[in-house]
Amino acid sequence: MIIKPKVRGFICTNAHPKGCAANVQAQIEYTQAQGKIENGPKNVLVVGASTGYGLASRIVAAFGCGAKTLGLFFEKPGTERKTGTAGFYNVAAFQEAAEKAGLWSKNMNGDAFSHEAKSKAIDVIKSEMGKIDLVVYSLASPRRQDPDSGEVYSSVLKPVGQAYTSKNLNTDTLKITETTLDAASDEEIAQTIKVMGGEDWELWMNALAEADVLADGCKTVAYTYLGEKITWPIYGKATIGKAKEDLDRAATAIASAHGEKNIAANVAVLKAVVTQASSAIPIMPLYLSALFKVMKSNGTQEGCIEQLNRLFTECLYSDSPRLDDTNRFRVDEKELSPEVQAGVEALWGEITEENLLEISDFKGYQQEFLGLFGFGVDGVDYEEDVDPNVALALVE
Repeated sequence: MIIKPKVRGFICTNAHPKGCAANVQAQIEYTQAQGKIENGPKNVLVVGASTGYGLASRIVAAFGCGAKTLGLFFEKPGTERKTGTAGFYNVAAFQEAAEKAGLWSKNMNGDAFSHEAKSKAIDVIKSEMGKIDLVVYSLASPRRQDPDSGEVYSSVLKPVGQAYTSKNLNTDTLKITETTLDAASDEEIAQTIKVMGGEDWELWMNALAEADVLADGCKTVAYTYLGEKITWPIYGKATIGKAKEDLDRAATAIASAHGEKNIAANVAVLKAVVTQASSAIPIMPLYLSALFKVMKSNGTQEGCIEQLNRLFTECLYSDSPRLDDTNRFRVDEKELSPEVQAGVEALWGEITEENLLEISDFKGYQQEFLGLFGFGVDGVDYEEDVDPNVALALVE
């Protein structure tokens, strides 16, 4: 099959297995080039391990620390006539590289919110891994089914308190218009917290603790984004922000509930990057285009793998981690520097449809978006006939 990208707005409905594999290999090589991380983890569970920051976390744990890794995700494999998801191809490439490097690695595909997933993971940990010393919680899902009641909750991307109007870029037509998002209802806020907050993170840590598979001093981390003035109304003062506040609550609760194990639970604040989720959020494609322009010009631009290497070395496994006043790890300090934010604000006020490609880095944004799905990657022959049905052994 000759695979070309099929893009509709912020969604790409297919993926290229060799392009995804090349992306994973590049992240592995970057991590290896940084050298071994001292005092890193030995047995790592990554919940949400197939794309973005979750995938980068697993790469750093395995190839930067030499850890055994168990990865959980919800992805679709390819068939003879249809491609799989990018996440499935990412994990397949990771698994192949791990085996070549002699690293223990296993994978679970299914609903990480379910009791069944937690039980299966615990069985694998008990039989094959040893006690877990790092749990990464990096799920990004628009819906969550409560494992007890069966009720399905759906998240929304809306401001809280009042409507919000801002510039928005249509990435298909390159038209810049004003978009208004109505304020979320109390019910929408509550549902978003149920999906994107810390409840399931707590359930995972409670299940692992009850099964006695957590090492003394185990670390656990969940990821968030805060942003600054331009993105604050849609992130901080919004339904997502309310959900992320619940992560802070959960971090405190986890540490308190498992004090006998000296569990260290932190939220990590990371920088804005191109992901399937961020591409769906109004204003973010335009904000990212301006941000990339400024950060590339001053040499501070980072992607997922650079961020995660710094999270491990400067926060998780550092004697002097960079913490804010709510005990969050901060790896977004370069994005939030006054110099960068002033540059982004200046561009934000100047960008029009006519000068978009000239003064912003929309081309860079677009390249990274396509790269998420394995397209536009250097060294990949996109005229080659490839098999979309890629093998990946899974925990049954």
